[in-house]
Amino acid sequence: MKNRASIYIYSVLLVSLITALGTEPTIWKSYDWGLTLDGRIVFLATIALLFIAVLSLYSRGDTSNTFQNTSYGLCPTKTVRLQGSGSTFIWPAVSVWSEAFKKICPSVVIDYGGGGSGKGQKDIVNKLVDFAGSDVPLIRTAWKRYEGRILQAPVVLGAIAVVYNVPELEGYTLRLNGEVLAKIYLGEIEYWDDPAIKSLNPNVSDRLPHRRIIAVHRSDSSGTTAIFTLFLYKSSNGIWPRDLVGKSIDWPVDKTGRGVGQQGNPGVTEAVKQNKYSIGYVELAYALEHNLSIAAIENPYGEYILPMPETISAAFAVDEVPTPLDDWTSIVEEFVYSKASRNAYPITGQTFIIVWREQDNYAKCVAIKSFLNFIASEGQNILPTGYAPLPKTLRQVVEDMAKLIMCK
Repeated sequence: MKNRASIYIYSVLLVSLITALGTEPTIWKSYDWGLTLDGRIVFLATIALLFIAVLSLYSRGDTSNTFQNTSYGLCPTKTVRLQGSGSTFIWPAVSVWSEAFKKICPSVVIDYGGGGSGKGQKDIVNKLVDFAGSDVPLIRTAWKRYEGRILQAPVVLGAIAVVYNVPELEGYTLRLNGEVLAKIYLGEIEYWDDPAIKSLNPNVSDRLPHRRIIAVHRSDSSGTTAIFTLFLYKSSNGIWPRDLVGKSIDWPVDKTGRGVGQQGNPGVTEAVKQNKYSIGYVELAYALEHNLSIAAIENPYGEYILPMPETISAAFAVDEVPTPLDDWTSIVEEFVYSKASRNAYPITGQTFIIVWREQDNYAKCVAIKSFLNFIASEGQNILPTGYAPLPKTLRQVVEDMAKLIMCK
């Protein structure tokens, strides 16, 4: 695709031509132009300006598209398709946003394919999609590699719910902490009536069955897994090792035959629903939608907290945040097992949208900018059940990201 540098080159050539034709009348002798010297110059200058205008439109790649103003930015009048992939954590929110944004800008079609945060990051780096969703930011080495060229900002807050299927506990809320969960996924706690689980649940200890625990986990590269394993590491008093923190790990419980890997939040949700005496971790919206039992999890203050909008937002009570151009790896670790409030749910997360700063397709570029502005404002008011809105400081980061995107 042509770029603005081409325009300047052609402009110089045209100006040189005008100068030559305007100062060398002999070139014109063969033709009866009927123009004075000044007339020739005006004539050629007009042609040059028209040529530059056409070339400028061509460089944008959308000579057939026009745009109209909305309260969130420009909207193409002809169909533009934005392709995204990545986090399944954000999938329900993206679906709601897409439908609402379509009422404002009917020409923009947003296709979001999920696939996990790891896939989203890989796809955006390889320029296979227009935007990526990721529950974790780019790792520091990747951010350094693309510093100044890739933008990232959190667009929604959520929680990872620990869900379980124990018929004997129907109507009761199970209490769990980082140590017990770490031992379950290490394969060290085998039965639901283990003394460690009983000690956290004295009111239902007699109801806990002597049944083997099926530990369900993600099999794909997942930001949800990265957050969950970071929680295990920070909350288990050294039981869960740092080298088992990440988007994709080798789960020790699999070696016992009691671990089950599933693709995406939908896969883990379905596995827990279908398997009695199972436990798993999923984005809260999936747990609520499928009416799964949700455990109360111990936070750093010893409080057992259930995930809900107010307890999720409490974990993100920060005054200063990075910019879309910055490395976010350090601050997001603070949001997990957060000490920001006694009422904070301890397994919270956010989903980032990641985009390239420079966009070659002008129509797609303005559509992305407008969609981000929509997410930062009205999008926070229409979130599905299970999410929490961004605080003002983080909404501003999303708006700043929209401003930083450069449309060619």
